[in-house]
Amino acid sequence: MPLVAGNWKMHKTAAEAVRFINELRQRPLPPDVEVAVCPPFTALTEAARALAGSSIRLGAQDMHWEAQGAFTGEISPTMLLAAGCHYVILGHSERRQLFGETDAAVARKIRAAFAHGLIPMLCVGERLDEREAGRTDQIVTDQTEAAVAELSAEQIRRLVIAYEPVWAIGTGRSATADEANRVIGVIRRGLERFRDASVHTRILYGGSVTPENAAEFFGQAEIDGALVGGASLDAAKFMAIVKAASKDVT
Repeated sequence: MPLVAGNWKMHKTAAEAVRFINELRQRPLPPDVEVAVCPPFTALTEAARALAGSSIRLGAQDMHWEAQGAFTGEISPTMLLAAGCHYVILGHSERRQLFGETDAAVARKIRAAFAHGLIPMLCVGERLDEREAGRTDQIVTDQTEAAVAELSAEQIRRLVIAYEPVWAIGTGRSATADEANRVIGVIRRGLERFRDASVHTRILYGGSVTPENAAEFFGQAEIDGALVGGASLDAAKFMAIVKAASKDVT
């Protein structure tokens, strides 16, 4: 089943999150698409209450790998579970570039997420200079391999990966559907070297996904959904993207 997840980044207070979710719940969801929203930490608990009884999953945007400890300002996997989270985004390019997260740190977080019953959404993607140097395939392969090297086949099946070319995030630019499909195919084939589970791993596209271009991405064979940024802040736009992922055209 395709997955469409909204990464709200540093937007929406708890009250704004509840209003958004209430608006979203008034719209019929296609039964063949899984939907998730990932609010800021401060909105998670209220968002979980607003989502109660719905099929929409709750996710967080990051976490520490330890369950507790002297890590001022951090959030643990056990805290996310208590808040009602199912997913957690890890390795987003903004975390890697603005906050210095390494492949090793991302891999440690992914293992911790699985250990505590959360499903990680691993983000991989190349910067513009890396793309122009012809290094796209190597970058996404290296980032993926570092993240999954110590995972079991079952964990790789449950893992969600989001290919998000850094140059397309929040810029209004997006990879072409054909190119996104090609790179996601590279990621999937790379997983085969670790465990015979890649066919089950959902790999999403992210990077300026909009209601206008979503259907083109979802029509590609390798793309299993989207991690949506700016368009996920508007209920009507987000729902249009969700509907574009559905195979039910009736």
